[in-house]
Amino acid sequence: MRFQPLFVAVLLATSLIMAALIINSKRPTVETDQPSAAHVTATGKCASCHRTTASAVVHEYEMSEHAVQGISCLDCHQPTDGQEEVAHNGFVIATDLTSKNCATCHKTQYDQFLRSRHAAPAMAAVTGPAGFTEEQIEFAELHHPGTVRRPANALSMLEGQAAIDSGCVKCHQIGAPNADGSIGSCTECHARHNSSIRLARTPETCGQCHMGPDHSQLEIYHESKHGVLFVDQKADMNLEAKPAALTTADMPVPTCATCHMSGLNGTGFTHDTTERLSWFLYAPVSKKRPTYVQGQVAMKSTCQQCHSSGTVERFYEEAEQIVASTNTKISEALELIAAARADGLMTSEPFDEELDFLEFDIWHYYGRTAKHGAFMGGADFVQWHGNYELLHYRVKIESAIEELRAAI
Repeated sequence: MRFQPLFVAVLLATSLIMAALIINSKRPTVETDQPSAAHVTATGKCASCHRTTASAVVHEYEMSEHAVQGISCLDCHQPTDGQEEVAHNGFVIATDLTSKNCATCHKTQYDQFLRSRHAAPAMAAVTGPAGFTEEQIEFAELHHPGTVRRPANALSMLEGQAAIDSGCVKCHQIGAPNADGSIGSCTECHARHNSSIRLARTPETCGQCHMGPDHSQLEIYHESKHGVLFVDQKADMNLEAKPAALTTADMPVPTCATCHMSGLNGTGFTHDTTERLSWFLYAPVSKKRPTYVQGQVAMKSTCQQCHSSGTVERFYEEAEQIVASTNTKISEALELIAAARADGLMTSEPFDEELDFLEFDIWHYYGRTAKHGAFMGGADFVQWHGNYELLHYRVKIESAIEELRAAI
């Protein structure tokens, strides 16, 4: 009698095993052929092909912190919700990777990024709300009113789609909507297979977009004392220190990321690049941000990791004096042009006459340059690339309006 229960148990177990094997045999091969994590590292199956096809990706991966931590190729290329899948040499991978893939491990950083102007407002600055869901628009507008629910950029539209695709979008796509419901791409700053903190902390990475006459932050940084000290001391810095543990011993000289994002000496780090800002410096006539006080407290706390509070306060006072004087110069110039429009001396079409461009240049180039130069320690950009040109363009605007009035 004791044998019978044992026999039944063995029979049931065998039946369950056989049923599982039969069911498994019916699964698609792209599922049953999935390799282990160890098999898809840069020394495994993925590398065996990519050593001869796009071999740089293997080298980049091998240098990454992901490789050190045992994160496999498949861990990153695994499809997540809303992403298209494709069978690829025994793998199931996503056809396109987005910030949503990174967010599976780095959710806090992604959530912070979504609150920043690097997210939806960046792309909307070119295309307006096109491509964004209403939920995405509402979220962005909550944090940055008027930055997504806005018309497409008039100048970009006149320049044409080819210029937009190869020019504007190459920077502004950091905030582009993705088909899977996410926004943007982390690889704009960290690169794809290297996934590098060092790269994100390097000024030239930010300078891929933050350069040129309309926002010359990279050029200003290189002129500043911070910039020349960084060039001198870069080889001795630990640019790969973990964000939560970064100290002034690792980076005694700041880069863009140090001031705007990093957690230095225990201060909190963030991927919201607007969190420590206090003014809308990009605007024609700059106003204080709604988070003016919080932004200054956060940025000054970072500054004080290297400078005395007196030095920091004096720096801010001087910078804000430049904001005030620039606002006055720009306001006066814009009032002259507004009067010319009101008197019928100009058309209502955008960028169809010289005064439109003079109006744009005086605030978009030289006003911004003076203000950014003041807040980043770039004396030449405050003076010759800023205030000198503000005076020059005021004369140009006055002369153009006088010619229009004389022609009536």
